[in-house]
Amino acid sequence: MILGKSFDLRRVFAGSGRVSDTPVTDVSFAVIDSETTGLDPLQDRILSLGGLKIKDNRIKVSETLELFLAQDHFDARSVPIHGIMREGPNKRISEKEALVQLRDYVGDAILVGHHIGFDLEMIRRAQQRHQLPYFTNIALDTGLLYRKTLLKSPLVPKKQHYSLDELAEKYNISCKDRHTALGDAYITALAFLQILSQLQEKRDLTLKALIRMGT
Repeated sequence: MILGKSFDLRRVFAGSGRVSDTPVTDVSFAVIDSETTGLDPLQDRILSLGGLKIKDNRIKVSETLELFLAQDHFDARSVPIHGIMREGPNKRISEKEALVQLRDYVGDAILVGHHIGFDLEMIRRAQQRHQLPYFTNIALDTGLLYRKTLLKSPLVPKKQHYSLDELAEKYNISCKDRHTALGDAYITALAFLQILSQLQEKRDLTLKALIRMGT
């Protein structure tokens, strides 16, 4: 996913879910990412979806999700970014089927993504087109969480937004598969684990505290 503008999680995502003092090590997370034809949720469409699951501070590499959607709406200008052509070696499925598979995959896990508000808005618009129920999972933004790891300093003020590339550089994460949905989900998952480690150094981190910082 590419950040084009700010999407307020509280506006695009009516998640309530479970807010508790559960330790984060006991929480199931689903890290998700989307590649899209552009940055306008009203006009653009999802090209692919990727997902990884995290539990007990570990990525469950045997439980990944990678979906490629049939492209009724195609914008050749975005191909140099994500490399997804109208036709390709990967099986294409309908948008509706992809949404159903994504819902089955994430279940009731806490969603995690980098600037996830955009991804969720794209998903919400797609669910709306097919009259499917919206997600009600809690969602965390690694961009917001990363800012909580930074020291306050008048000499180096915090930026409003940090890109996934900046987090990858900070945590020495390879960007080999950057701008693929599963590749970006993997980079985000690794960054999320690093962020959790930093936050846990300062306190006993609970789900409630994490939600306050990441939404």
